[in-house]
Amino acid sequence: MITRRGLLAGMGAGVVPALLPPGLSAAFAALPTERRLVVVVLRGALDGLAAVPPYADPAYRDLRGALAFPAPGAADGALDLDGKFGLHPSLKPLHALYQQRTLVVCHAVATPYRSRSHFDGQDVLENGATSAHDAKDGWLNRTLALYGAGRKGTGLAVGQTVPLILRGDVPVGAWAPRTLPRVEDDFLVRLAALYKPDALLGPAFAEVTRAQAMSDEVAQGDAMKGGKQALRGAKALPLIMGSVGGLLAEKDGARIAVLEATGWDTHASQGLLTGPLANNLAALAKGLDGLRTGLGPAWRQTAVLVVTEFGRTVRPNGTGGTDHGTGSAAFLLGGRVAGGRVVAKWPGLSEAALYENRDLAPTTDMRALFKAVLIDHLGLPEADVARRVFPGSAGAPMLRGLFTA
Repeated sequence: MITRRGLLAGMGAGVVPALLPPGLSAAFAALPTERRLVVVVLRGALDGLAAVPPYADPAYRDLRGALAFPAPGAADGALDLDGKFGLHPSLKPLHALYQQRTLVVCHAVATPYRSRSHFDGQDVLENGATSAHDAKDGWLNRTLALYGAGRKGTGLAVGQTVPLILRGDVPVGAWAPRTLPRVEDDFLVRLAALYKPDALLGPAFAEVTRAQAMSDEVAQGDAMKGGKQALRGAKALPLIMGSVGGLLAEKDGARIAVLEATGWDTHASQGLLTGPLANNLAALAKGLDGLRTGLGPAWRQTAVLVVTEFGRTVRPNGTGGTDHGTGSAAFLLGGRVAGGRVVAKWPGLSEAALYENRDLAPTTDMRALFKAVLIDHLGLPEADVARRVFPGSAGAPMLRGLFTA
């Protein structure tokens, strides 16, 4: 729905409005390439040991207790990946992608952040630096800057603010719903026709109407099928991700999408096969499958990153949940991904191997995964990515061999 105020703001910022369920936001940006990138940020700290259980680790079951999965083949067992690691049964659609060799699982991965604050952890995840508040812009915005100042910058964040990962010198607008009276679609069309000859307003109206048509697919398509359901955070992912895929598949559509989903902070009653985490994982898997379907043939040109700010404790707490931890798991999927494997320098779960005697010790810097996507997928120069996108990351060389030719 376009409002009068939203219309005026959109003319100046290349922004159009859309509505998304609470706890879920999306941002889009254009690139001069047919390659696509989708980043899904799971806010709240995903329990990587639940999503990707290391069932063959000798210490796994004793430490995880009631949150440990049986081995693959047993009743309610994990879905086997490689004889050492499995997937949560709620991630069955991702297991199929793994078998098709279009999914890589990265385990024992983390940003350089170690202090377990959601706010600071998410800041480091998005700013691509070594510490919270080391950078005021996001690593994806710095990525956009590598394409040059002359690139047409059509970015849209749906929500109250642009997420940090996309903030910076390259313009990316934001829109949030307002309560002004609705402007009818034909009114916008008439204005666009009226101002078409104008050198300034003509292109602005053309961009607004083009972007409005695309955002309508998101706001009024699958997302609206939820009707009056109060779906929030991760549970809303299946409602929107298929349409996001459709937007990216458009010939003149966006090429970068950022989706944020809340609800991954499982301090109490986390559950194993059922419960809030299992429900969130099922929604994530269903959403990612819908994204792949929505992309159609463009899936071959797409990479999807699923990341979180940090992991959770190895041992359950007294309320059947897990507390803030360190190492977690990340997923890389897409048509060009050289998948069907787990990438991990596994530290083990013995007490001597745990980070501060409580967490999975991280052995891979998340920026090494990010670099691989920008260099081997988007084709950006390795030196520029290291110097301009992730300065100070010499200790995190890119992971190689994650993509096919």
